[in-house]
Amino acid sequence: MENRPARLRILDAAHELMLTVGLARATTKEIARAADCSEAALYKYFDSKEDLFVQVLSERLPQLTPLLNSLAAEPGRGTLEGNLTEIARQASLFYEQSFPIAASLYAETQLKRRHDDALRTIGAGPHRPIENLETYLRAEQTAGRVRPDADTFAAASLLLGACAQRAFAYDATETGARPPVDEFATRLARTLLGGISVAEEPGSPQP
Repeated sequence: MENRPARLRILDAAHELMLTVGLARATTKEIARAADCSEAALYKYFDSKEDLFVQVLSERLPQLTPLLNSLAAEPGRGTLEGNLTEIARQASLFYEQSFPIAASLYAETQLKRRHDDALRTIGAGPHRPIENLETYLRAEQTAGRVRPDADTFAAASLLLGACAQRAFAYDATETGARPPVDEFATRLARTLLGGISVAEEPGSPQP
C-alpha cells in the first residue's frame, strides 16, 4: 500500500472509513492514519474533509455526474428511453453507495450545517445531480424529444428521488432486498417517459 501514490491511498482510506463509521466520525486524522500519511500530507491534496468527501463521491462511486454532463453536451444521442434508463441505473447505484456515507450527518445538526456550508462554498451538494439532469432534459426539449410543456425540474426530481429512496426504503421488508437495479431503472425510465416524451422519438423505427 505504501508504494501507491499518497492521494490514492487517502481516497481509498477515506472511502473505507466513510462507509464503515460514517462521514461524521471519519476525521481527517483517522483518514491520514489509515492512509499511512500525516494529516499535513492529506491537506496537500485536499482543502478540507468536505473536499475529500466530494472527491470520494466523484472518483470512487458510480459516475453519475460525468454521464449527465456527457448526455447534456450531446442531446439526441441514443434513445431517450435508453439514456434515462442508464441515468436511473447509475443514480440507483450511486445513492446505494453514498447513502451509508452521508446518513450519519443527519444525526448531528450542527455538523450537518457546517458540512452544507462547506459544500456550498465549493459549489457542490446533493442538489447538483438534479440540476444536471434537468439541464440534460432541457437539451432534449430543445432537440424535440421532450415535450415543450414538460416540467423538466419535476421530472428530474422524480427520477432521482426514486433512485435515492431505493437506497433505504426496503430495509424493513421481509427479505430486506432492494428491487434489482436493472429492472428498477427500466421501469422508472419508461414510466417517466410517459409523462415527458413526445409521441414518437425522432428517428425511431416505425411499426
